Amino acid sequence: MAARRRSRGPVWDHIHLCALLLGVALAVSFALAGLLAWFVSLNIPDIGSLAAYRPAEASIIYDRHGREVAKVYDQYRIVVSLDQVPPLLPRAFIAAEDARFYEHEGVDLFSIFRALIHNLVSGARRQGGSTITQQVTRALLLSPEKTYLRKFKEAVLAYRIDRLLSKNDILTMYLNEIYLGEGAYGVEAAARSYFGKPARELSLAEIALLAGLPQAPSRYSPFKHYKLAKKRQAYVLNRMAEEGYITPEMARRAYAAPLVWAERPRSRPENGYFVQEVEKQIAARYGKARLRRGGLRIYTSLDPVLQKAAAAAVAEGLAAWHQRHPKAKQRPEAALVAIDTADGGVRAMIGGHDFAATQFNRAVMARRQPGSAFKPFVYAAALGRGYTPATMIVDAPIRLPGARRGRYWSPRNFDRRYDGPVPLRAGLIQSKNVVTVKLLQEIGVDRVVRLARKCGIRSPLEHDYSLALGSSGVSLLELAAAYAVFARGGEYLQPALITRVEERSGRVLEQRRPQRHRALDARVAYVLTDLLAKVLTEGTGKRARIKGLPAAGKTGTTDSFRDAWFIGYTPELACGVWMGFDTLKSLGKGETGGRAAAPLWRGFMTRARSMLSGRPFAMPTGVTLVPAPGSEGRRFDAFLSETVGRGKPYLDLDLRFFQPTADGVWLQGRQR
Repeated sequence: MAARRRSRGPVWDHIHLCALLLGVALAVSFALAGLLAWFVSLNIPDIGSLAAYRPAEASIIYDRHGREVAKVYDQYRIVVSLDQVPPLLPRAFIAAEDARFYEHEGVDLFSIFRALIHNLVSGARRQGGSTITQQVTRALLLSPEKTYLRKFKEAVLAYRIDRLLSKNDILTMYLNEIYLGEGAYGVEAAARSYFGKPARELSLAEIALLAGLPQAPSRYSPFKHYKLAKKRQAYVLNRMAEEGYITPEMARRAYAAPLVWAERPRSRPENGYFVQEVEKQIAARYGKARLRRGGLRIYTSLDPVLQKAAAAAVAEGLAAWHQRHPKAKQRPEAALVAIDTADGGVRAMIGGHDFAATQFNRAVMARRQPGSAFKPFVYAAALGRGYTPATMIVDAPIRLPGARRGRYWSPRNFDRRYDGPVPLRAGLIQSKNVVTVKLLQEIGVDRVVRLARKCGIRSPLEHDYSLALGSSGVSLLELAAAYAVFARGGEYLQPALITRVEERSGRVLEQRRPQRHRALDARVAYVLTDLLAKVLTEGTGKRARIKGLPAAGKTGTTDSFRDAWFIGYTPELACGVWMGFDTLKSLGKGETGGRAAAPLWRGFMTRARSMLSGRPFAMPTGVTLVPAPGSEGRRFDAFLSETVGRGKPYLDLDLRFFQPTADGVWLQGRQR
């Protein structure tokens, strides 16, 4: 028996060994499988996207001089590369945050062990062992929760990132992602927020202060805790000296150097409506996400001096209304738009009394009846058809078919006076409703609508005789741009707020090239301008007159004094003003365009006067006049000056007797 057991011993030992090894292998396999399943369940993010790093960056809006007006962002960040910052800047952050950055592979076990010992001794979590790579991982791929599981994920990802990207790539991400307080993400945004300059211009003292912020931006904010910020700055400078990046003497001088802070951003409420409209247009073209995160550079036509003048004029005009109505419980609104006649650029835009109180832009979004401010289009259409300022129209009551069958409409003059036969010029200068309606009857509604469209009026227009009195709602912007056609000698330019848009790389996405078209004969525009200039000296717009400044314009008032308008222009600037209540409530008896809006226009143009040349409106070029067949040709303006010199207003001449020929000479003779 004993011999038999001995002979079976080695075999059984071998079987037992194999079984044991198999069990261990199975146990290890199950353990590895469980570990793998647990690892997969951690849902560790993929790092492939980091290779094409494109962080969210603020879009910046500039005025016409290239100065920053506003920033649009989800996070205020301006991306820079390492070659766009001083060499000492990345070294300062490395010295303060991760001295062994170029030595470890994403995770620094020595720093982790040192932090662990320190925290155990102190009894609190006062130090962390996170490397710069781990901070990048946390910012781009993980949530900010403080758990050991998140730290494990962070370490795994940091190791992977270190193997995927170069150290300089990681450092670039870090310097652009790190939050440094004051709403600034990255060193470029922080440099501008704290010191009002780009990062490339930072001094060593300024660099060290920024490098001390990542650990606790709020705690070390120089604006809130200056002493703590200086203490942290000293720490960074000492670490830089220890690492050999600077000498101890450089550190001492930097610590002693005075810090000059950026001007705290001041609210510019007057820019609110302009910026809002720019954002709206850019979002429509490129999408809201690209606007807020795409780092666009948006150049506009805004003139800060004129914008400030517009805000002051609106405030002054509303205050004047309040003085006339001290018991009023509700405040009216006012809007103003100023357009450069040379290029169509919108130089100023105010859409209400206070952007913080209401973001409804009445300069663009509101469609209000312009009243008599629409009349110039009727007269322009008539002049284009051969009518002249001397053409006689009977100013007498008239009865017209109404909108409904069996109903009639009898337009009346504002002052209820009727002067019988009057020259066309009096109809416009004195803003006679009946004369304008009769003129519209004679030339036809369609002709006036076509002209208004050529001048840029896009709002729906009524195809009936009430059009003569401004019954169709229009926006202030489109009406001011249409008047700019008269100032420009009959040429239309679409108004624009945006002149150029660039990507963050500098690639131009769009560059404005104004599209021009002839809307009105230059001679007609000149005659109409002279008539509208008389509105300021003889007619309803006397309160808009500025002595010595050539200007033309027209008032507008709607029924029950609900809307007050004045649209006027000089050779360089067209400006439209509106005042009224959003609720269509009356502004009060007597609150006409001449009383409520014209002084506001005058207030703006007075402030803008230093930017205007004061030159007169130009005569159409290349036009000469032959008073009789066969006589020597003379320039049209010379002839008119000679005529005026004899005491006869030249606009009383019947210009139909002087017909243009192909060579630009006007020959005397009746129309064919």
